[in-house]
Amino acid sequence: MATVLITGANRGLGLEFCRQYAADGWQVIACCRNPDDAFDLNNLAGQYPSLQLEALDVSALEQIDALSRKLAASSIDVLINNAGIYADTKNNGFGQLDYQAWAQSLLVNTQAPMKMTEALLPQIGRSDKKLIVNISSLMGSIADNDSGGSIFYRSSKAALNAAMKSLAIELQPQSIGVLILHPGWVRTDMGGPNGLIDAEQSVAGMRTVLEHFSLAQSGSFVKYDGTAMPW
Repeated sequence: MATVLITGANRGLGLEFCRQYAADGWQVIACCRNPDDAFDLNNLAGQYPSLQLEALDVSALEQIDALSRKLAASSIDVLINNAGIYADTKNNGFGQLDYQAWAQSLLVNTQAPMKMTEALLPQIGRSDKKLIVNISSLMGSIADNDSGGSIFYRSSKAALNAAMKSLAIELQPQSIGVLILHPGWVRTDMGGPNGLIDAEQSVAGMRTVLEHFSLAQSGSFVKYDGTAMPW
């Protein structure tokens, strides 16, 4: 049975990834800060015995190390770094930047996915699929930025893209793939009610991209439908 580990699994895209992979018979390791409070995720775990809940605050890097120790004997075919935050508000833009909120954005959106990869690399390396997936955003594209704003989120996702591009080059000799995905503008708590697609469509598209992934694509930045994204 193939295994996928998903962060930010309690809602939105993370929850939908859990739902679809569990329904397809995968072993799912679903990570979120407070599993006891994750009503929908617990309901899903009740339906699928192959869904394993783990408490994980990705901003607490020591918790990532602890999770790796707990899963020391496991194989992880696909790691999905999905957890993220959007800390920009109308009150903390340029001129009144909240540098602590910016640092937290970089910690959660950029550093935590890299730490997850470092800590779980042995488990990924012994699997069949060997794939690290990062949920980024079109807002991480420098070429596409023609409106400004959202400094925290844009910079953290651009940094994630750059870091994972470098990682893809470093891990290619080990046949470990790295993929950077734009899920589209999705109707979730973060994306808001005006999104163009729902989570089911976004995740189904991303899963198709992952299913057909080859190592030659490692380091690519692509949309949920497989089209290339501008850096």
